[in-house]
Parts: sequence; C-alpha cells; structure tokens
Amino acid sequence: MNNSSKLFEFLYKDQTLKLRVDSFISANTDQYSRSYIKKLIIDGFLSINSQSINDPSFKLSNGDKIKLFIPEIKIDKPEPQNIPIDIVYEDEYLLVINKTAGMVVHPAPGNFDNTLVNALLYHCKNSLSGIGGVLRPGIVHRLDKDTSGLMLVAKDDYSHRYLSKAISLKKIDRIYTTFVWGVPKRNEDTINLNIGRHPKDRKKMSVVKEKGRLAITNFKLIKKYDIASEIECSLKTGRTHQIRVHMSHIGLPIIGDQLYSKRIKVSRSFPDLLRKFNRQALHSKSIKFVHPISKKILYFNSILPEDMRILVNELENFT
Repeated sequence: MNNSSKLFEFLYKDQTLKLRVDSFISANTDQYSRSYIKKLIIDGFLSINSQSINDPSFKLSNGDKIKLFIPEIKIDKPEPQNIPIDIVYEDEYLLVINKTAGMVVHPAPGNFDNTLVNALLYHCKNSLSGIGGVLRPGIVHRLDKDTSGLMLVAKDDYSHRYLSKAISLKKIDRIYTTFVWGVPKRNEDTINLNIGRHPKDRKKMSVVKEKGRLAITNFKLIKKYDIASEIECSLKTGRTHQIRVHMSHIGLPIIGDQLYSKRIKVSRSFPDLLRKFNRQALHSKSIKFVHPISKKILYFNSILPEDMRILVNELENFT
C-alpha cells in the first residue's frame, strides 16, 4: 500500500496562547497520530517561517507560517505465516497469547516477517480487529521483542476499543516478573516518574522532569539474592520500556538489558549465564480483565520461560 507525499501548510493565529507545534498540527490533521508527527519533526520535515525546526515542543507565536512535509510511505501488507504461537485462551472475540522472547510483535523497518502479526494472520485468517491498521491488526498492547509473556489480541473492533479503554482507565491488571541487579531499599514501593524520549539517544526512553508522559510502576520484592533480586511489577500506565526505564533509574537495572544496564559492571566472578544473559529478564506473568462481551472476569497466569528458570537456578547456586 502506498501513501503519496503531501505538504501541509498552516498559519498560526493566536496572540495569547503559545501552543507546541506538534500539538497544533495534530489537532488540525486527523490522518496522522501525534507520535508520527513528532517523528517527522525530529527527522527534519518541518519548517516554520522558512526555517527548519526539529523540536516537537517548539512554541508557536502569532503569525508563524508552518509547513510540514509528509514523505511517501510504502507499506506492504503483512503476509500470513505459519509460525507457532502459544495461545493461552481464545474465543470468537479475543485471544490471550503467551509471547516468546525474541518475537517482534508487529512489522516495522527491519522486521517485516516472522512477527506475531504474521502468525496471527495465519491463525485467525480475517478475524482480527482493524483498529491498529494493516501493520497491527488485533494488537491491543505491545511487548518488547525480548520481553516474554502474556498479551491481549482483539478479533473485532468493539472488543479492541473496549480493551484499549480498559487499559487507559487502569482496569486491566498486568503483573510482570523481573530479575534485577541489586536489592531495593524498600520491599514495596511506587515509582511515579514521567517518561519521555532520551534527549541524546533517540532509541532510548528516560525519566524526564518537565516533559514526557505520566508513568506509574508499583513493585514488590519477591526474593532477595546476594547480588540480585526477583521483583514483581504492576503497571498503572503503559509507556514504552516503562519497567526497564524505572528500574534502571532507581539503580536496579534488569539483568540482561542491553539498553538500560550498560553502566553496570558485572564481576567476572559471576557465572557466564548471569554476566551474559542475552535478553532483559522480564516476563509478563499474569493478566486480569473483564471480558468485553460476557463481562466475566478472566485471569491468566504464565510460568517463567525456560531461560529465566535457568537464571533462577544460577542465582540460587551463586548465593
């Protein structure tokens, strides 16, 4: 599917209010998400008064002339692929999937095949909600590529909207098990720190003071080892890399997290498996929600995958 290039032009007329440019453009175009508009701005497709601007938070002034170029987008519709998936629950309205670590959820640059979406298209045929567009059919919420565990998939648009709204209203309970370096100062705590794009490394998220989006993570110490801890996290919000960013920020980076634990120096005396665990030790353990049609409360639990069970054995033997 091809979307031809477009040029949007605006004249900002407000003598009192100085809006962010991404907010203004998003409010005046219904074709593109604010996150996509922000990406275009960062990538250099915006000019204001003939000057290139790559800051989405740029404040507009009365009389500003805005031009946003939308480049041609080439999207190939994902193909169904016969890829095994672990289906924990399925009915005519939704599925609960136990995603394996290493599986990308939906097609993206560099990963157009062998994703969960490709597998779902093969399994569900044409019975997936279309709200997520051609690249994300049925996907209610995401898990990072190297995070394992439970996630929801919707088969129709009503169920998708219902479940998405339940997440936004914090009515879906999602519990994660993770293993971190170090021991928390408190056995239970809440991290309430906004998360936004890292100011220098655009691939990363970070805790930010003035900007960013509300992010709340509750955590509880499950087991303490000499050098690490088993932590249970529950999400009140669902920001990108939320648990990974929050844990790293409070000095408890997740074992194996190549993006957020680079500053941690792991002793050479530790077993190789601990030092070289090849993914973030993070697992979506359980999910509890109200079914969109039957209104019954559904609860599902997933045991730790094999690689994390081996990690536990190594931690216990090292202690």
